[in-house]
Amino acid sequence: MNYQETLTYLYTSAPLFQHVGKDAYKEGLDTTHKLDSYFGHPHRNFRTIHIAGTNGKGSCSHTLSAILQSAGYRVGLYTSPHLVDFRERIRVNGVCVPKEYVVGFVEKYRSFFEPLHPSFFELTTAMAFRYFADEKVDVAVVEVGLGGRLDCTNIISPDLSIITNISFDHMQFLGDTLAKIACEKAGIIKSETPVVIGESTRETRDVFLRKAEETHAPISFAEEERLLEKAVLDVDGFYRYQTSDYGEVIGELGGIYQEKNTNTLLSALRHLRQMGYHLSEKDVKEGFAHVCQLSGLMGRWQTLSVYPKVVCDTGHNVGGIQYVVKQLLLQRYRRLHIVIGMVNDKDIDGVLSLFPLDAIYYFTQASVQRALPSAILKEHASVYGLQGDSYSSVKIAFEAARSDAAADDFIFVGGSSFVVADILKDVYCKEESDEREK
Repeated sequence: MNYQETLTYLYTSAPLFQHVGKDAYKEGLDTTHKLDSYFGHPHRNFRTIHIAGTNGKGSCSHTLSAILQSAGYRVGLYTSPHLVDFRERIRVNGVCVPKEYVVGFVEKYRSFFEPLHPSFFELTTAMAFRYFADEKVDVAVVEVGLGGRLDCTNIISPDLSIITNISFDHMQFLGDTLAKIACEKAGIIKSETPVVIGESTRETRDVFLRKAEETHAPISFAEEERLLEKAVLDVDGFYRYQTSDYGEVIGELGGIYQEKNTNTLLSALRHLRQMGYHLSEKDVKEGFAHVCQLSGLMGRWQTLSVYPKVVCDTGHNVGGIQYVVKQLLLQRYRRLHIVIGMVNDKDIDGVLSLFPLDAIYYFTQASVQRALPSAILKEHASVYGLQGDSYSSVKIAFEAARSDAAADDFIFVGGSSFVVADILKDVYCKEESDEREK
């Protein structure tokens, strides 16, 4: 099989959650342990840092990876979902796993794993850990896929656990209260292993404290430490952070939700330094300033063009969209155009109720089975006074917005990670490719 044939095999034999949703979810760690045993427990060959949370775990994972790389560590990074290419999920020092490795892994081991019927994420996690061991990484930053307690990344014994925040998402799996969701996320807290909590409420704080007490895990609440003293978003889209430990730090990621992420990371970095990680002030500043280049991060308040200004963001639940909308209202523009799509298992009404009335909407649907049909999204949106037309694809919706927009207008693309994936794949990556071929 070639690379594309291998991906087709993976997506069809082990259904991809981002495409089909709950039908791809497989509860329990039995298969994960069988895979891990077969491959020789590869995660025991390198140090790990485990990151869970409803929002922000991707940004935190990539930024921490960039800082560790800047410090000279050989760093594995495991995240999900991917936006453009499957290989984004598995990186070493920001470089995606080679296509040849993916093909070779499947061809070599399919006779073993096929009878197990692993989920896509179980198989991908096994591949990632085996690849990191083969590449002799010093440390791997591992992002939880869903929840924590029963997530197949939860076989690792990390140096540090990080839980960014808790809000409502994936409630059909994790529970219908913040306390229940926090209980699932708290499952990554390990015996005598330090844990940093980025944000908490009275309801979730008690859950984390109980779990930490049960496991004798030292627990820190980043909000109480307040290592981020001040944050100013420059007109050029970069943050200027004033920090307790590193003075002024320039942050490349411009979403206003990055203030919370940065405070969480500052607490995590203090713990890592205390346990022997060599992270200088220069390393930290380099990682924050060049996270996209070093780690390959995409889709976090990412500027795609200037005239008109086009920005995409992967925020997709109430907890994430509230920050996106707040930032939209801070922008300067003549008219605001919003290209939006969602998947069918999210809090659609909760998200739509946050968006501004004075925008032109282009309701669309991403190229995944879970995508909510654009016509239905439009109907929901009309209840909240959001007006616009529906379009059959992200590309068509965006082209309509770009055709309508003047140079001093603002176009936002989002509502779902998969909408962002489509805009990157079908529009911007293609345009860049066409430009290179000229």
